Amino acid sequence: MEEVLLLGLKDKQGYLSFWNDNISYALRGCIVLELAFRGRIAMQKTPSRRSFPLPDRILEVIDDTMTGEVLLDEALKMMKTSEKMSVASWIDLMSGETWNLMKIGYQLKQVRERLAKGLVDKGILRTEKRNFLLFDMATHPVVDTGAKEEIRRRVRNVLTQRTVVLPSSQWLPENLEFRYLRTLAMVCAAYAANVLENALSTLGHEAREKAFNQTDELLADYSQWPFGRKAVMNDIGENLPQVIAEEVNKAADKELQLEVVAAVLCVFTRLDSLL
Repeated sequence: MEEVLLLGLKDKQGYLSFWNDNISYALRGCIVLELAFRGRIAMQKTPSRRSFPLPDRILEVIDDTMTGEVLLDEALKMMKTSEKMSVASWIDLMSGETWNLMKIGYQLKQVRERLAKGLVDKGILRTEKRNFLLFDMATHPVVDTGAKEEIRRRVRNVLTQRTVVLPSSQWLPENLEFRYLRTLAMVCAAYAANVLENALSTLGHEAREKAFNQTDELLADYSQWPFGRKAVMNDIGENLPQVIAEEVNKAADKELQLEVVAAVLCVFTRLDSLL
């Protein structure tokens, strides 16, 4: 969530593009992704679920231990205490995309602002007040440019290198489970949120086009379950299918969590920017 928001923020001005309609929805998808990666939610294990498209399968809370991240814990509590719903329904409801007045209370409010404040607390952003003609607005310029550059480098690594190697960092430690799959999910979420371009601005036109095509392919492969095993058709990320398959095989008992990851990526393919 934080990585996608950080990619979207203008470094010096500290705000998101006013024309970006997708980022709020994509950030709610990131909340579901993060809860699945942390082992808090999974698909409900019913044999009949396979007859439904991934986004329409029901998820459930399998561990209600709080994470210490306010937004994640708020979402987790809602999922625990409400009726069981599908992956797509949860993302819609948390985004306020519902006509059902009985469910309007599920909307997660001010997600962007709350994520930004969390990054201020971590010393990555700072808060300023800016005047925009008719109103004042809190903005959050980037203080720790190293944190943002590390994310940009990781994105370019996945989308431009023949062999993808993710160096260990304080944001992506060596012992973090699903390091490569998490990074791939972040790249796809940034694409869905219309902020991927911000990580590719230093590339030439042709390299940027190739990077976007690669993202399309990754999204197609990993928005299905089991994850796509298709042969790599170009010279980018040749090792990714194998590395991610190894991560998945090591976590054979977590298939239902990873099915949620695939379902969120499937929801991302429906966003307007990808049509």
